[in-house]
Amino acid sequence: MVPSPLALLLALGVAATALAEPLRFIDCGSVDGSIQEVNVSPCPTQPCLLHKGTSYSINVTFASKIESQGSKARVYGEMLHVDIPFPIPEPDGCKSGIQCPIQKGHSYSYLNKLPVKSEYPSIKLIVKWELVDDQDQMLFCWKIPVQITS
Repeated sequence: MVPSPLALLLALGVAATALAEPLRFIDCGSVDGSIQEVNVSPCPTQPCLLHKGTSYSINVTFASKIESQGSKARVYGEMLHVDIPFPIPEPDGCKSGIQCPIQKGHSYSYLNKLPVKSEYPSIKLIVKWELVDDQDQMLFCWKIPVQITS
């Protein structure tokens, strides 16, 4: 029996949903917003295994408690309680799925990429992702454990 195209689409949808399951994260100081969900894809288990030379999709759903003309992302690799800046291709939140100006009481989906460079060491660390408003206050801040691997 050949499965119908609809059955295949449903099966693919279920598989994609399983891969994009919300992560358990630590809120590390969201003041001007509240995080509703964090997704890193692909990351089926925690700690997330980040393979060198691969780029990962980040999707954070959050609600803003303030108005802001813009936003800026800062990403760190945290080791031994020291934050090491982690460059991302687009730090401007207004170019990362957020329609600016940001409105109080609205929900937003922040979308970005986390590239893992080949020259990064193979280590376990914490990824810390912040999005700040135009007053440099935290719209959101979250942390997840990761392991960089070959």
